[in-house]
Amino acid sequence: MDHESNVTYITLYGYAEMGIYRYLIFLVMLAVYILSFSFNATIVYLIWIHRELHEPMFIFIAALLLNSAITSTTVYPKLLIDILSEKQIISYSACLLQCFVYYSVSASDFLLLAAMAYDRYVSICKPLQYTTIMTKNTVSIILAIAWLLPACEIAVPTILSSNMKLCNFTLKAIFCNNTYYTLFCVTSIVRSIVDMCNIMNMVVLPIVFILFTYTRILIVSYRSSRNVKKKAAQTCTPHLIVLISFSALCLYDVIIVMLDVESDIHFIMTLQAFLYYPLFNPVVYGLKVKEIFKHLKKFLSPAKMI
Repeated sequence: MDHESNVTYITLYGYAEMGIYRYLIFLVMLAVYILSFSFNATIVYLIWIHRELHEPMFIFIAALLLNSAITSTTVYPKLLIDILSEKQIISYSACLLQCFVYYSVSASDFLLLAAMAYDRYVSICKPLQYTTIMTKNTVSIILAIAWLLPACEIAVPTILSSNMKLCNFTLKAIFCNNTYYTLFCVTSIVRSIVDMCNIMNMVVLPIVFILFTYTRILIVSYRSSRNVKKKAAQTCTPHLIVLISFSALCLYDVIIVMLDVESDIHFIMTLQAFLYYPLFNPVVYGLKVKEIFKHLKKFLSPAKMI
């Protein structure tokens, strides 16, 4: 621990095994960050400027991709600086802030995926009532809940953690995630209860709701015409792919804290997650959602660039 003006610093130990690959890793991560941010921003921009894409499904997709850009910007700049630094340190307050943004946005993603599932459920199972149910006000309320509720709930354990005594000042990670709990001298029962409630509210319940809605969609589609089955497959598949990949990433984030793995394995596994996932959402929605792909193809066409 270093003290400068009463600031507590944490050492990030997850970079210990980079060795001679430091500069190669930096170039790869920089390319991934630039590409992911550009892809996300491009699709959000296309949804913003084209009125025919101002539908609930596309608005939720834009919100999800905006979250992806925020998550990348929260992690990547510090990650890139640390890769080239001889000593990787971060102030404890900055560590808590990074955790707060990372987990509140991640929780928001689950709520947005639940909103997408509900939107597809209404569209396929109650098509005649769609315009009266999914109004602009409804969409606005859903977006407000998806962004504000996680921020409020994650703020509670973050504030509790800021007042806890630290006995360890080395974090075996490449950025501040929930491994920072290993820094505390004692375990807080209150914070553990709050964390369990947050996981239930922002992860378990949305996943259960998503599974329920897609089960209903599957049942209705099975009993309906071929066109309804085709529509369900085209519109639901991208969301399910993103849900599965995002759930796997979150599951890894929980398991890695429970398992005491070697630092080099921890570094490689975390690096793999941050290499693939930032590019995953924009690629899936950009290529699999035909309405977005049509505008993306036109936007990137040679005639447009000349």
